[in-house]
Amino acid sequence: MTSFRPAPTWLADAVFYQIYPQSFADSDGDGIGDFAGITAKLDHLSWLGVDTVWLNPCFVSPFRDAGYDVADYLNVAPRYGSNDDLAALVDAARRRGIRVLLDLVAGHTSVDHPWFRASADDPDDHRYIWTAEGRPAGFVDSPGTRPGAYLPNFFDSQPALNFGYAREDPAEPWRLPVDADGPRANRAALRTIMDHWLGLGVSGFRVDMAASLVKDDPGRTETARVWTELRHWLDTAHPDAVLLAEWGEPEVSIPAGFHADFFLHFGGPTDGLALRSLWSNGEGTVNDTWDPLDCFFDAGGKGSPRPFVEAWQQATRAVDGSGTISLPTANHDFSRLNCGPRTAEQLPAAFAFQLTWPTLPAIYYGDEIGMRYVPGLPDKEGSVLGPRYNRAGSRTPMQWDDSPNAGFSTAPADHLYLPVDPSPDRPTVAAQRADDTSLLHLVRRLIALRRHTPDLGPGGSVEVLHLGYPFVYLRGGRYLVVINPQRNEASCPYKPDAGTLRPLEARGVEVTDGGITAQGFGYGIFELGG
Repeated sequence: MTSFRPAPTWLADAVFYQIYPQSFADSDGDGIGDFAGITAKLDHLSWLGVDTVWLNPCFVSPFRDAGYDVADYLNVAPRYGSNDDLAALVDAARRRGIRVLLDLVAGHTSVDHPWFRASADDPDDHRYIWTAEGRPAGFVDSPGTRPGAYLPNFFDSQPALNFGYAREDPAEPWRLPVDADGPRANRAALRTIMDHWLGLGVSGFRVDMAASLVKDDPGRTETARVWTELRHWLDTAHPDAVLLAEWGEPEVSIPAGFHADFFLHFGGPTDGLALRSLWSNGEGTVNDTWDPLDCFFDAGGKGSPRPFVEAWQQATRAVDGSGTISLPTANHDFSRLNCGPRTAEQLPAAFAFQLTWPTLPAIYYGDEIGMRYVPGLPDKEGSVLGPRYNRAGSRTPMQWDDSPNAGFSTAPADHLYLPVDPSPDRPTVAAQRADDTSLLHLVRRLIALRRHTPDLGPGGSVEVLHLGYPFVYLRGGRYLVVINPQRNEASCPYKPDAGTLRPLEARGVEVTDGGITAQGFGYGIFELGG
């Protein structure tokens, strides 16, 4: 394994919070969230206890894919504000002890980027992947005077930046090696982009489609080398900054140089089974190629924590302490926790698990109050990817209060992801902040407990005592965690050592000399004493 500088110490006990900028907080009433709106809500994040914010792409873009089609890496989209507004947000967050990460789209740009416009008229430009003539399968016809076609990286409007091919093929002369001029220029451009924003105070990047750089790359070996080169540069130029991967395979991405990688609902040798086996209940964002499964956090009690635990164990052994695996509640690409048949009463157990398992927790905006995935919304900014894969349902406006659309404009043409959750019991921050028994207060207490109890963080040991319903594990040899995400009571044997058992956060769990009994949707975190 390549030797890197140790991760910044702040990452060890971080709690991440993902903000979708266009849906979080609108300061000027135009129906789209903005930097000033986020800045005005930083006190909510500070009160909640999160210390690291990840912003989805906020750069100049035509927004055919919600900003993941970048037209200018060094300037922000005017709908969010100015570069100075982003700098003010970063500064205001820092004063509250909150770091800000940006989303780096490394593998492609928009067709509107000046690089691509120039390349579409210059047959000698190799910043993108072009055929000299014709249009092979998967390529898109040139929009300029240049003959041939270009390779997209996701949507057709997102041409792949050329980081080279790992293997040559005489039948495909457009395959350039990774050390050709175009790939080298793109690697240098990534350093320039990162250096620009890190110099203005951000603390790192979440990297979109991080595994997609080098093409025809068995085992992602050459792509890993790109990130290894960048990590060595980062360790020298910005040693307190971090890189998080959207890769979904920590066994590969972390040895390549990322400080952390997310378990995702896709990717890796099991195509995202680890995360889907926890949360995905067959509603919301569903890819019809996935095999049906019963997730563990479902009322019916048909799932198992085993697929997740085994994937986590395999990744942890491979990473061997060199990085961290991140566990999100949701994100802009897949369903919220509160989705389909899942109800609000099931969410406390989910957070009790997420905030006590030895991973880096990432909370998607609104999940802390139990916002619902909203089905059936129209396609906005590329949100629909298939018959049942509609990402708009996870991108609705943050429900700050009971006002229509919580401060966002109600005009149908204004906000991109109307309507908000239409249910009569729609959760809001204001209502839950006033209720000490709410999910919001529980999440706040769990974050504080994790922060003040290092054994509950990524570095503490974990021993699984019962791999089923209830799910029971011991953190740091002294903190017993019990999770029962089904509606029925569940029990398992347990022989505690002599001494006290002090509940730190518990609902519906009883521990006796005879065993553990957990009521439906019960959870408990207990400290074992002498």
